[in-house]
Amino acid sequence: MAFGKRKNDVRTSEPAPEEAPAPAVEPDGDLVGPFDIEDFDDPALALVGRHDLGAVLIPENEAAELAVEVNQQGVPTMAWMVTSNGRYNVTAYAAPKAGSLWREVVTEVAESLRNEAAEVSIQDGPWGREVVGHMTNGPEPVVMRFIGVDGYRWMVRGAAVGSPATAEAIAQDLRNALSDTVVRRGDTPQPVRNMLPLQLSEALIGRLRARAEQMMAEQAAQADQPEQPPEPPVPAARRSEQGTAMQQLRTITGG
Repeated sequence: MAFGKRKNDVRTSEPAPEEAPAPAVEPDGDLVGPFDIEDFDDPALALVGRHDLGAVLIPENEAAELAVEVNQQGVPTMAWMVTSNGRYNVTAYAAPKAGSLWREVVTEVAESLRNEAAEVSIQDGPWGREVVGHMTNGPEPVVMRFIGVDGYRWMVRGAAVGSPATAEAIAQDLRNALSDTVVRRGDTPQPVRNMLPLQLSEALIGRLRARAEQMMAEQAAQADQPEQPPEPPVPAARRSEQGTAMQQLRTITGG
C-alpha cells in the first residue's frame, strides 16, 4: 500500500503537543490504521477492498453484511456491519488538531452507560482506553464496547454490540475494522464533535440494491415451496424503562 505525506508531517513549526498522535506500529514496522485519505499517494487506492461511506471507508468483511439505517426522508443515518457475533459500526467526528477528543468522550460515554443502569468498565486496548458496558435490563443481556482513535482534525469511534458469549469476538471484529479504516475528513470547517457525513457511493448503492432484489427473489422462491411447519416464535424485544439496548446505543453516541 502506497502512502503519501501526512498532513501533520508538514506542521514542523508547531509545538510538539499539537501534533496528531503517531500511528501505531506493528513489530515489522508496518503502519496500523486508522488512516487519513491523504496517507495515500493515490486516493483511489483507499477504495480498494473498502466500503465507501463518505467520511469513512471501512474494510469489507466476507463474514459480515453491510446494513444501512435511513431516516423517514431516506437519508442514511448509520451503517452497521452485521456478523454472526453481533454488529459493529465505525463513524468519524470533527475534532481539534491536538487530537484529544476521545479522552473527553470516554468519560461521557461511561457516565451515560451508568445512567442506563449498565455495569461499566474501562479496559486497555490497542489505541488506549475502551469503554465496555454490560446491559442487563432488557430481555437479554447485551455487551456494548466503544473504541476511539484520535487523528488529525478527526476522531474515529467504533461501537460493537453482542451477547456476553460473543462480546470478545465482535470486539475483535471491530478492532480489525478500525485498523484498516480510512477517514476522508475534507477541508470544510466543522464544529468539534460534529459527526462527519455518512454518504453512500453510487457503486455501493448499486450493490445494496442488488442484494435487496436478491433477498426478495429468495423470499418469493420460498413462498412457492410447500408449506413447512411454523418455526417456534422468537420473543419480541421489549422496551426497558430506558428503551432497548440499541436505542440506548443511539442515545449515547448521538447517532
